[in-house]
Amino acid sequence: MKRKSESVNLPAPRRRDVLRGAGALSATALLAACGLDLPGQGPPPRLFRLSPKSTFAQELPRVDWQLVIEEPLAPTGLNTTRIPLHRRAVELEYYARANWTDRAPAMVHTLVVESFENSAKIVAVGRESLGLRADFVLKLELREFQAEYNDAGQPSAHVRINAKLVKMPQRAIVGSERFEASVPASSDTMDAIIEAFDDALGAALKRLVGWTLQTGQANRN
Repeated sequence: MKRKSESVNLPAPRRRDVLRGAGALSATALLAACGLDLPGQGPPPRLFRLSPKSTFAQELPRVDWQLVIEEPLAPTGLNTTRIPLHRRAVELEYYARANWTDRAPAMVHTLVVESFENSAKIVAVGRESLGLRADFVLKLELREFQAEYNDAGQPSAHVRINAKLVKMPQRAIVGSERFEASVPASSDTMDAIIEAFDDALGAALKRLVGWTLQTGQANRN
């Protein structure tokens, strides 16, 4: 004997939930079929960091005073983990799927401290958060930290750090200087651009360390 087909009547709220779920699954299947990335999907960004300076002139003075280094100030466009670029002077863009491992000012701060330590020319150097008794305070400002493209479409890494050396406890500025470098990348690839950033920052850090040691020593007493 033929059985009658049975129908199931769901309560109205339950039917709406089922229909919403089916619609979401259909949209997901459609996006997947079209080869589009869903929100939150796709490869994660590549993370990059730069290296401290490790080689310095032997004739730099060896000093017995202590230095505290403040985190660099930076404009909002540079105070980020994203890697900026200029194709036009009036517009700031960022590379897709490529980030620094930390905010640019925080990363540069760490590299400045490590570069002074690598010089082996100073008795003590540290961040202000460590509570180190300072004979001098190094105040920094990160003015330029981006890739810049010329008319031919070739990128260069541009770094500029402004520095003021403050004698303590008088809080007197004993020196002010700008450290700038621009290094062309060997190609318009992320790896080549990061290498150019590393070279440009290394050149600026080498001069910054030497200037600070010489200026501080000349104003020690």
